Amino acid sequence: MSEQACSIHSCKARVYAPAGTGSLCKEHFLDFVKWRRRKGPGMFHKYGAMTMEERDALVAEWAKTIRLEELSTPPGAKR
Repeated sequence: MSEQACSIHSCKARVYAPAGTGSLCKEHFLDFVKWRRRKGPGMFHKYGAMTMEERDALVAEWAKTIRLEELSTPPGAKR
């Protein structure tokens, strides 16, 4: 798992944690966790009970928001 790259397009960072059937770097994983928290207090329990296909759909939904944020961030700026 440590030889894989982050599942987010154009991110070359080392894998830190799983997200559905894919994997994320530490920065994107922390962003994913924050996004899930904003979705509601029950999301952590719900996510734990989801199948991998359901998790993949949730990760895909989150990834769309991350790409929009990255596109609006000036190059070289910290997220």
